[in-house]
Amino acid sequence: MTGLDRLTADGAALLIVDVQEKLLRAIEGRDRIVSRAVTLARAAGVMGVPVFATEQYPRGLGPTVDELAALIPDRPAKTTFHCLGAPGIAEGLAGAGVRHVALAGIEAHVCVAQTALELLRLGYRVQVLADAVGSRFEVDREIALRRLEHAGAVISTAEAAIFEWLGGAEHPGFKEISALIKGRVGG
Repeated sequence: MTGLDRLTADGAALLIVDVQEKLLRAIEGRDRIVSRAVTLARAAGVMGVPVFATEQYPRGLGPTVDELAALIPDRPAKTTFHCLGAPGIAEGLAGAGVRHVALAGIEAHVCVAQTALELLRLGYRVQVLADAVGSRFEVDREIALRRLEHAGAVISTAEAAIFEWLGGAEHPGFKEISALIKGRVGG
């Protein structure tokens, strides 16, 4: 994927990585990340974009935050850092005909980065949504985003991805998406 490629809803998926309460407590910008992930999941639902989510060792780190858990009931557990090690994720992406994946979640320099790199290695186009990913320390997040961009991922934002999925005001979900975006919290 190059910076010139638009992420359309056709062939797209959203993958939300490990947005779990115990992990979030230490994450810089946690409220923004949860808000963006919820908005992304709702927008994806409006546009028929498949949504996947994972949980890193939930027995020790707890479940996904309630706001997201309500929207994404199937969140396979993993102990690998990349999400393709979680049961059903790789098969779900392939089965849905996904060609490009938008990533949100935590931590940017560990599970998000390793997931992005694995997706790129497998030939997927990857868009990392900078305002929807985080790490405990901003330096780790920033370096991860630079590394992933250098590796071939496109760095973008949640709102940019949503409007790329939408494609135009003629989309039947435009008004619903506009309402979601107007309700957006934080910068």
